[in-house]
Amino acid sequence: MTAGRKNITDNKDWCTPRKYVVPITEFFGGTIDLDPCSNSDSIVNANIEYLLPEHDGLKESWAYARIFVNPPYGRDKASGTTIKDWLRRCHEAGENGSEVIALIPVATNTTHWKEYVFGSADSICFLYDTRLKFLEGGFENKKGAPMACCIVYWGKYKSRFMDVFNIYGAVVDVSKLKQTKNE
Repeated sequence: MTAGRKNITDNKDWCTPRKYVVPITEFFGGTIDLDPCSNSDSIVNANIEYLLPEHDGLKESWAYARIFVNPPYGRDKASGTTIKDWLRRCHEAGENGSEVIALIPVATNTTHWKEYVFGSADSICFLYDTRLKFLEGGFENKKGAPMACCIVYWGKYKSRFMDVFNIYGAVVDVSKLKQTKNE
């Protein structure tokens, strides 16, 4: 996702750094059931990994209890999908009882945030890291991401989410926005 910014790389395989894989795995009790948008360099090690681009995780089943998503941030020209499609699936999985965590760019002015984060998610951790150092090709990118990132949570364990992630950023309970949206 560019959010009005120029893409600085053609690489779509920005893997989650170990710094965040560890607490995400801890939050899920040691096991991540599904990573629907993984790749061969990922260190997430979910039980089920749909490897992009061979397996389009948007078309596969998300009927799993614990799901972690680090979606492609840009537009996939071949399929016509964007991060909005991934966040819609996160929302739907959360509505169906799954616990879902997504690592995404902070873009609060976008339609996908308004539809699938605010009024849908339960908590957000706005990361203290100003330039998240994703893994590229299995190695830490020294420059860091060109945008702020956050970890979004859909699920019923908001207190546990806060306990695990409050050392990584400002955790905000946004579940009350669900009520406001539905009124």
